[in-house]
Amino acid sequence: MVAVPRRHCRLRLRVRDELKRRSQVYRDTFKGESAEEVLQDLERFCHANATTHVEGDSHGTAQLEGRRQVWLRIHGYRRLSNDQISDLVLTAETEET
Repeated sequence: MVAVPRRHCRLRLRVRDELKRRSQVYRDTFKGESAEEVLQDLERFCHANATTHVEGDSHGTAQLEGRRQVWLRIHGYRRLSNDQISDLVLTAETEET
């Protein structure tokens, strides 16, 4: 097994802590009755459950895909657990060695 330099370990800990913090901020921001109403609107507006392809219009497709990426980011951070974050950091560490 290859030893990981200390600076890489500290960096991974900072990344893990930042991901945990950010995930918690997303959960805090998007909780409650008002937040659910906003999320329902964003889900529709961002085409979360619909195609983003606009026949014959690559710019329109790109615009809708951009909206969808925002939805996926919000949705992803809201559902990201601390265990998943730890697994992501561990996977990144394993792939480098």
